[in-house]
This record gives sequence, structure tokens and C-alpha cells, in this order.
Amino acid sequence: MSKRKAAETFELDPRTVRKMMENPEPPGYQRSKPVRLPKLGPFTGFIDQILKNDLEKIKKERHTAQRIYERLRDEYGYDGKYGAVKEYVRGKRLHLKEKFVPLSHAPGHAQVDFGQTHGVIGGVERKIHFFCMSLPYSDDSFVMGFPAETTEAFCAGHNAACDHFGGVPQSILYDNTSIAVVKVYRDGRRDLTEEMIRLQSHYLFDSRFGRPARGNDKGKVEGLVVYARRNFMVPAPRFESFDALNAHLRQKCLERRQQTLRGCQRSIGERFSTDQAAFLPLPPIPYDACEKVSAKVTSQALVRYRTNDYSVPVRYGFHDVQVRGYIHEVVIACGAEVIARHPRSYAREDAIYDPLHYLALLVVVQRKHDNRLSQNIS
Repeated sequence: MSKRKAAETFELDPRTVRKMMENPEPPGYQRSKPVRLPKLGPFTGFIDQILKNDLEKIKKERHTAQRIYERLRDEYGYDGKYGAVKEYVRGKRLHLKEKFVPLSHAPGHAQVDFGQTHGVIGGVERKIHFFCMSLPYSDDSFVMGFPAETTEAFCAGHNAACDHFGGVPQSILYDNTSIAVVKVYRDGRRDLTEEMIRLQSHYLFDSRFGRPARGNDKGKVEGLVVYARRNFMVPAPRFESFDALNAHLRQKCLERRQQTLRGCQRSIGERFSTDQAAFLPLPPIPYDACEKVSAKVTSQALVRYRTNDYSVPVRYGFHDVQVRGYIHEVVIACGAEVIARHPRSYAREDAIYDPLHYLALLVVVQRKHDNRLSQNIS
């Protein structure tokens, strides 16, 4: 049967028969020219600019296709259909999506981030903030839970992570947390906090920072945050103390070293040995992981730290003191002398007293009372 005869028999276009003879499978339709947009065409530049500007904003503040259509209609007199705008926006957004090059990581470097979950500690349901340090080369990990994401937790996490790994990473990549960064300039320079500078000076690692609002810059530790939450803390953790929780998390990190990840020939533990060989040595002593602030003692012998009041001996009333906030303890010093220690409270506007701090004042009051009583009797 000829092609013409086949076209007549099966009621097909001769060009369709020719394509069927030339291709083992239907070649599909390929558009030779862009779709004409007679009504929307004059406005595509405006739409492109909106979508480009939206990339710099958080998702909640970006334009929807519906909102772009409404602006075109109300502000520029567009009289076309919403469907044309929707299809153009959808295609343009696919084109504007970020694409990435797969990276390889040199041994001896790390990434740090915090995550959050809920659990029960000491019988109290509360939010748990957990510190994560990931080694991108080996995929080894360290996770530690804290009552809050604070400066002292940030520093204590570094202490514990370096102890866990047996060395100090050559460099650590962070996001632009206010714990470490005071200001980010347009040219990429950053002013670091004093505590970050002290921590870096103690351990001698290089600090690196991702772009603002670009979590993929430290994708390894971002993945570790999700992995740790789903695998180490589901169901919700229940422990008597944060020390018990952290012993559990550390054991989970050690057990994970037995895994061999997809695409790797060696286990995490075997690759970790290469990371460890590239580490800087540990300093002789760990960093003093606390927040240091100056304060003044009130007339009631109280010192305020993080909205809470802590007592000191009454003889230090109106003195200038230094408060050192640790994870589970608040230490108050006057000059070189430590004058008070208290368990740390993470409540707000709480008051933590040591009755012995007021004993000297009570003795004076009692003596005055006794003297007045004896004078009245005489």
C-alpha cells in the first residue's frame, strides 16, 4: 500500500503517514515558533521585573499570578484573560528557579546550625533547641540539645563538638545568626560579635558565612537538622535532664558512623578518619562557654540578667558586677571575687534568691529591734 493509499484508507493526513513511516515512535509535537501573546505581550516586561524583584523577598511577600493579573488590569489597563497571565508566570518561574552545581568537599571543614523540636525534660513539656555540626566530607555529625538558642549554648556546642570529634575544623560555615554577626554589608563583609571573635581566637578556625536567606549554602547541616529531628527525636524525647538527652544524642551520632551512604564506598566512620587527620589540634582547655554582661546590684541585693533577678550578699548593694550566664548556672562576680552562684532560670521576670545572702541584714534588723525593745523596757 502506498502512503497516499494508506492516508485514504485510515483517513489520515499524508504528512502524518510520512512521520509514522520515518519514526519508530510518535515524535510528538514541537512548536517551531513562540506562542503569540497579542494582548499580554506588551506587559511581559512588567511581569518579568515583578518576578525578578520577588526573588529578593520572603515567599509570603511575593506576588501570586492572581495578584499580578489584578495589577495589570487595574494599573495598566490589561483586558486579557487571567489564564494567559497564569501560564506565563508559571513558565517564567520555572526558568527563574535556581540551579546548582554538585559540590565536593575537602576534609577537615564543618558547618553549624540550630534546629528546634518539642520534648519533655524533667517532666515539663518544652521547646528543645539543638545545636548541629556537620562534616561535609565524611557526613559525620554532632547534635546537642539546649533550653534556648543563646550565645552560651552556641559556645558550649562548639566545645562539645570539638571534644566529640577529637579536633578543631579548619573552617566552619554559619548562617548570619545575630549570635555571631552584628552587621552584613553589601560587599559581603561582616562585623562579628565580640563573643564570636573570642571563640574563633580560642580555637583558631576560620569562620565563613552563607548568603542571607540562602539555606542551600550550607545544605549539609540543613539536612542534618532535618535528619536529627526525624531520626533522633521522634517520638518526642522524654528525659530527666538535658544531660540525659545529650548522652542519648551523642550515642546516636556514634552509631550513625556505621552507615554507608548512597554513592559512597566507605562508611561514615571510615571517611571520618580522613576528616580527623585534617583537623587542627584541640587547645589545652575548652572555651569558657558563657555570656558575660555588666550589671549593677539594686538596693534589694538583686542583679538582673535576661529579665530575671538573682540575689547577691547584701554588702554588695549598689556595686558594679559582672554576670556570667552559663547553660545551667548564673555566676556573679565583683572584681575578681565570685559572690553568688544560682541555677539558671529560663522563665521570664522570675526571681531567684539565696536566703543566706540576706542573713547579715536580718541580723542588723534584729539587733536594732532588740535595742529598741530594751530601751522601752528601761
